[in-house]
Amino acid sequence: MKTDAQLKADVTAELAWDAAINPIGIGVIARDGVVTLTGHLDTFAEKRAVERAVRRVSGVRGIALELDVKLAAEHQRSDSEIAQAASSALRWSSLVPDERVKVEVEDGWVTLTGEVDWGYQLASAEQCIRPLVGVRGLTSHIHIKPRASSRDIGAGITAALTRQATREARHLDIEVEGGVVTIKGKVRSLAEHDAAIGAAFAARGVSRVVDKLEVGE
Repeated sequence: MKTDAQLKADVTAELAWDAAINPIGIGVIARDGVVTLTGHLDTFAEKRAVERAVRRVSGVRGIALELDVKLAAEHQRSDSEIAQAASSALRWSSLVPDERVKVEVEDGWVTLTGEVDWGYQLASAEQCIRPLVGVRGLTSHIHIKPRASSRDIGAGITAALTRQATREARHLDIEVEGGVVTIKGKVRSLAEHDAAIGAAFAARGVSRVVDKLEVGE
Protein backbone atom coordinates (compact mmCIF):
# COMPACT_ATOMS: atom_id res chain seq x y z
CA MET A 1 0.00 0.00 0.00
CA LYS A 2 1.52 3.31 -1.06
CA THR A 3 1.75 6.21 1.33
CA ASP A 4 0.08 9.47 0.35
CA ALA A 5 3.51 10.96 -0.37
CA GLN A 6 4.48 8.05 -2.65
CA LEU A 7 1.19 8.22 -4.51
CA LYS A 8 1.48 11.96 -5.01
CA ALA A 9 5.02 11.54 -6.32
CA ASP A 10 3.96 8.80 -8.76
CA VAL A 11 0.99 10.82 -10.07
CA THR A 12 3.15 13.93 -10.48
CA ALA A 13 5.76 11.92 -12.38
CA GLU A 14 3.10 10.35 -14.65
CA LEU A 15 1.66 13.77 -15.50
CA ALA A 16 5.14 15.06 -16.33
CA TRP A 17 5.88 11.98 -18.47
CA ASP A 18 2.76 12.31 -20.67
CA ALA A 19 3.55 14.51 -23.67
CA ALA A 20 -0.13 15.48 -24.05
CA ILE A 21 -0.09 17.21 -20.65
CA ASN A 22 1.48 20.45 -19.45
CA PRO A 23 1.91 19.69 -15.72
CA ILE A 24 2.76 23.29 -14.81
CA GLY A 25 -0.08 24.68 -12.76
CA ILE A 26 -1.65 21.29 -11.93
CA GLY A 27 -1.85 20.68 -8.20
CA VAL A 28 -1.85 17.11 -6.87
CA ILE A 29 -3.27 16.06 -3.50
CA ALA A 30 -3.29 12.41 -2.39
CA ARG A 31 -5.20 11.19 0.62
CA ASP A 32 -6.04 7.56 1.41
CA GLY A 33 -5.72 6.56 -2.25
CA VAL A 34 -7.94 9.35 -3.58
CA VAL A 35 -6.16 11.83 -5.84
CA THR A 36 -7.46 15.38 -6.18
CA LEU A 37 -6.23 17.50 -9.08
CA THR A 38 -6.59 21.28 -9.08
CA GLY A 39 -5.66 24.09 -11.44
CA HIS A 40 -6.39 25.36 -14.92
CA LEU A 41 -5.90 23.76 -18.33
CA ASP A 42 -5.84 25.20 -21.85
CA THR A 43 -8.04 22.57 -23.52
CA PHE A 44 -10.72 20.01 -22.70
CA ALA A 45 -8.67 17.33 -24.46
CA GLU A 46 -5.87 17.91 -21.95
CA LYS A 47 -8.31 17.41 -19.07
CA ARG A 48 -9.20 14.01 -20.48
CA ALA A 49 -5.48 13.19 -20.89
CA VAL A 50 -4.89 14.09 -17.23
CA GLU A 51 -7.66 11.74 -16.11
CA ARG A 52 -6.26 8.89 -18.21
CA ALA A 53 -2.76 9.47 -16.84
CA VAL A 54 -3.89 9.33 -13.21
CA ARG A 55 -5.88 6.16 -13.86
CA ARG A 56 -2.68 4.46 -15.05
CA VAL A 57 -0.98 4.92 -11.66
CA SER A 58 -1.21 1.92 -9.35
CA GLY A 59 -2.62 2.61 -5.91
CA VAL A 60 -5.15 5.22 -7.06
CA ARG A 61 -8.57 4.33 -5.64
CA GLY A 62 -10.46 7.43 -6.74
CA ILE A 63 -10.04 10.70 -8.65
CA ALA A 64 -11.46 14.17 -8.06
CA LEU A 65 -10.97 16.46 -11.06
CA GLU A 66 -11.18 20.03 -9.79
CA LEU A 67 -9.68 21.34 -13.01
CA ASP A 68 -11.06 24.29 -14.95
CA VAL A 69 -10.63 24.67 -18.71
CA LYS A 70 -9.61 28.25 -19.44
CA LEU A 71 -9.08 28.47 -23.16
CA ALA A 72 -6.03 30.26 -24.46
CA ALA A 73 -6.79 33.05 -26.90
CA GLU A 74 -5.79 30.95 -29.92
CA HIS A 75 -8.20 28.18 -28.84
CA GLN A 76 -11.31 30.31 -28.40
CA ARG A 77 -14.15 29.75 -30.85
CA SER A 78 -17.78 30.89 -31.04
CA ASP A 79 -20.54 28.47 -30.12
CA SER A 80 -21.62 28.44 -33.75
CA GLU A 81 -18.14 27.42 -34.91
CA ILE A 82 -17.95 24.68 -32.28
CA ALA A 83 -21.41 23.36 -33.20
CA GLN A 84 -20.47 23.21 -36.87
CA ALA A 85 -17.18 21.44 -36.11
CA ALA A 86 -18.89 18.98 -33.76
CA SER A 87 -21.63 18.16 -36.27
CA SER A 88 -19.04 17.57 -38.99
CA ALA A 89 -16.94 15.34 -36.71
CA LEU A 90 -19.95 13.20 -35.86
CA ARG A 91 -21.05 13.03 -39.49
CA TRP A 92 -17.60 11.93 -40.66
CA SER A 93 -17.22 9.22 -38.02
CA SER A 94 -18.06 5.75 -39.32
CA LEU A 95 -18.69 4.63 -35.71
CA VAL A 96 -21.54 7.07 -35.04
CA PRO A 97 -24.96 6.41 -36.64
CA ASP A 98 -25.76 9.12 -39.16
CA GLU A 99 -28.15 11.82 -37.91
CA ARG A 100 -28.85 9.96 -34.65
CA VAL A 101 -26.84 12.32 -32.40
CA LYS A 102 -27.64 16.02 -32.06
CA VAL A 103 -25.36 18.80 -30.82
CA GLU A 104 -26.06 21.85 -28.65
CA VAL A 105 -23.37 24.32 -27.58
CA GLU A 106 -23.54 27.00 -24.90
CA ASP A 107 -20.50 29.00 -23.81
CA GLY A 108 -18.17 26.34 -25.19
CA TRP A 109 -19.96 23.49 -23.40
CA VAL A 110 -21.23 20.76 -25.74
CA THR A 111 -24.35 18.70 -24.99
CA LEU A 112 -25.07 15.57 -27.02
CA THR A 113 -28.56 14.09 -27.30
CA GLY A 114 -30.07 11.21 -29.26
CA GLU A 115 -30.38 7.44 -29.27
CA VAL A 116 -27.92 4.81 -30.49
CA ASP A 117 -27.90 1.02 -30.55
CA TRP A 118 -24.55 0.23 -28.91
CA GLY A 119 -22.27 1.47 -26.15
CA TYR A 120 -19.32 1.87 -28.50
CA GLN A 121 -21.38 4.28 -30.61
CA LEU A 122 -22.02 6.48 -27.58
CA ALA A 123 -18.33 6.39 -26.62
CA SER A 124 -17.32 7.20 -30.20
CA ALA A 125 -19.65 10.21 -30.30
CA GLU A 126 -18.08 11.59 -27.13
CA GLN A 127 -14.59 10.96 -28.49
CA CYS A 128 -15.42 13.00 -31.60
CA ILE A 129 -16.01 16.07 -29.42
CA ARG A 130 -13.20 16.05 -26.85
CA PRO A 131 -10.31 17.08 -29.15
CA LEU A 132 -12.17 19.94 -30.85
CA VAL A 133 -10.74 23.43 -30.48
CA GLY A 134 -12.88 25.70 -28.30
CA VAL A 135 -14.64 22.96 -26.31
CA ARG A 136 -14.70 23.64 -22.56
CA GLY A 137 -16.75 20.64 -21.45
CA LEU A 138 -19.05 17.84 -22.53
CA THR A 139 -22.39 16.49 -21.30
CA SER A 140 -23.88 13.38 -22.89
CA HIS A 141 -27.61 12.70 -22.83
CA ILE A 142 -27.36 9.98 -25.47
CA HIS A 143 -29.49 6.92 -24.73
CA ILE A 144 -28.79 3.36 -25.79
CA LYS A 145 -31.76 1.39 -27.08
CA PRO A 146 -32.08 -1.95 -25.21
CA ARG A 147 -31.70 -4.91 -27.58
CA ALA A 148 -31.73 -8.00 -25.34
CA SER A 149 -33.39 -9.59 -22.30
CA SER A 150 -32.02 -9.06 -18.78
CA ARG A 151 -30.98 -12.72 -18.58
CA ASP A 152 -29.08 -12.54 -21.87
CA ILE A 153 -27.37 -9.30 -20.82
CA GLY A 154 -26.23 -10.74 -17.49
CA ALA A 155 -24.94 -13.94 -19.10
CA GLY A 156 -23.08 -11.97 -21.75
CA ILE A 157 -21.35 -9.76 -19.19
CA THR A 158 -20.33 -12.72 -17.03
CA ALA A 159 -18.91 -14.51 -20.06
CA ALA A 160 -16.99 -11.40 -21.14
CA LEU A 161 -15.50 -10.92 -17.67
CA THR A 162 -14.48 -14.58 -17.56
CA ARG A 163 -12.67 -14.20 -20.88
CA GLN A 164 -11.04 -10.87 -20.07
CA ALA A 165 -10.44 -10.83 -16.32
CA THR A 166 -11.18 -14.06 -14.47
CA ARG A 167 -10.61 -12.64 -10.99
CA GLU A 168 -13.24 -9.94 -11.43
CA ALA A 169 -15.79 -12.43 -12.73
CA ARG A 170 -15.54 -14.48 -9.53
CA HIS A 171 -15.95 -11.54 -7.17
CA LEU A 172 -18.40 -9.19 -8.84
CA ASP A 173 -22.16 -9.11 -8.45
CA ILE A 174 -24.09 -8.19 -11.60
CA GLU A 175 -27.73 -7.12 -11.52
CA VAL A 176 -29.73 -6.34 -14.66
CA GLU A 177 -33.07 -4.59 -14.92
CA GLY A 178 -34.14 -3.78 -18.44
CA GLY A 179 -31.04 -2.40 -20.09
CA VAL A 180 -29.58 -1.02 -16.83
CA VAL A 181 -26.70 -2.98 -15.30
CA THR A 182 -25.61 -2.52 -11.69
CA ILE A 183 -22.19 -3.93 -10.95
CA LYS A 184 -20.95 -4.40 -7.38
CA GLY A 185 -17.88 -5.82 -5.70
CA LYS A 186 -14.24 -5.05 -5.01
CA VAL A 187 -11.35 -4.71 -7.46
CA ARG A 188 -7.67 -4.07 -6.84
CA SER A 189 -7.07 -1.06 -9.09
CA LEU A 190 -8.69 1.53 -11.33
CA ALA A 191 -7.45 -0.49 -14.30
CA GLU A 192 -9.46 -3.52 -13.10
CA HIS A 193 -12.40 -1.21 -12.37
CA ASP A 194 -12.32 0.21 -15.89
CA ALA A 195 -12.02 -3.26 -17.42
CA ALA A 196 -15.09 -4.48 -15.56
CA ILE A 197 -17.17 -1.40 -16.36
CA GLY A 198 -16.03 -1.53 -19.98
CA ALA A 199 -17.02 -5.18 -20.30
CA ALA A 200 -20.46 -4.43 -18.87
CA PHE A 201 -21.00 -1.39 -21.06
CA ALA A 202 -19.99 -3.29 -24.21
CA ALA A 203 -22.56 -6.03 -23.70
CA ARG A 204 -25.43 -6.34 -26.15
CA GLY A 205 -28.51 -4.46 -24.93
CA VAL A 206 -26.91 -2.42 -22.13
CA SER A 207 -28.23 1.14 -21.99
CA ARG A 208 -26.59 2.26 -18.73
CA VAL A 209 -24.10 0.95 -16.16
CA VAL A 210 -24.49 1.81 -12.47
CA ASP A 211 -21.02 1.66 -10.93
CA LYS A 212 -20.95 0.42 -7.33
CA LEU A 213 -17.46 -1.03 -7.44
CA GLU A 214 -15.00 -0.48 -4.62
CA VAL A 215 -11.32 -0.04 -5.47
CA GLY A 216 -8.84 -1.30 -2.88
CA GLU A 217 -6.07 -3.76 -2.18
